[in-house]
Amino acid sequence: MHSTHTIALPKRPPLQLGQTARIMGILNVTPDSFSDGGQHQLIEAALAHARLMLAEGADIIDIGGESTRPGAELVGVQQELDRVMPVIDALIAEGITAPISIDTYKPLVADQAIQAGACIINDVHGLRGAPEMASVAALYDVPVIAMHWDKARDPDTPLTDSMNRYFDATIGKAEQAGLSGERLILDPGFGFSKSVAENYAILNNLRQACAGTARHRGAFAILVGTSRKSMIGKLLDVPADQRLAGTIASNVLGYINGGHIFRVHDVRANRDALRVAEATLYGPPTELG
Repeated sequence: MHSTHTIALPKRPPLQLGQTARIMGILNVTPDSFSDGGQHQLIEAALAHARLMLAEGADIIDIGGESTRPGAELVGVQQELDRVMPVIDALIAEGITAPISIDTYKPLVADQAIQAGACIINDVHGLRGAPEMASVAALYDVPVIAMHWDKARDPDTPLTDSMNRYFDATIGKAEQAGLSGERLILDPGFGFSKSVAENYAILNNLRQACAGTARHRGAFAILVGTSRKSMIGKLLDVPADQRLAGTIASNVLGYINGGHIFRVHDVRANRDALRVAEATLYGPPTELG
């Protein structure tokens, strides 16, 4: 049911994606992220949270220095570097070997973060923002999580068709820069320029929305990022800190529909739910009988 992918990482074992759901723990070092802004700005607080997420089962740590919530203040390159680089340096100095993802759409931030030890780029503009981003990824041969965020999409075009055309252009940009399409992990961009109904339609048709068009059609690795988002808050009429149950439900459905990586704030609860989903689809570990 799940496509399988071996994603090579520099100086680390490859990331194996398939039946086992992988957890990406969110480490926002921002003052204004919609859910946890201001909680992990200090290096020791960021380190403590990273340690906690790893202890709870996170496979990847995703570090972000700029909020992308609606109305968030734009952050300059140097300010973003000042936020993320000390945290990456501290994680590496501590000997943390889990893959580190840099959540940025700025090529210079990605470049510096990779040199410091990050090994995945998480680009909310899907390589379609800054033209140099694909070249940075190709230079260091790191995988890219390419998110769909199309503010100018044609409302008359079916959403799945629009998303696949967008991803087709993303794949083309990667290949033009010398980065194989196999290095891409597609993120449908839940909550980004989409209505509540559209978000749930994507969740229900995850593989189709992240398949590419005829030219590049394939079974891509998929990241699901619904954690605490407004698609859950609006549906349940609850604030961000009360969206755990809805997040878990969306991630289990995303897993059943082919998702591979789940970007979350609450690691242990989502990990446990996804392990149950794995056992239901594929059977529990053999040693459990």
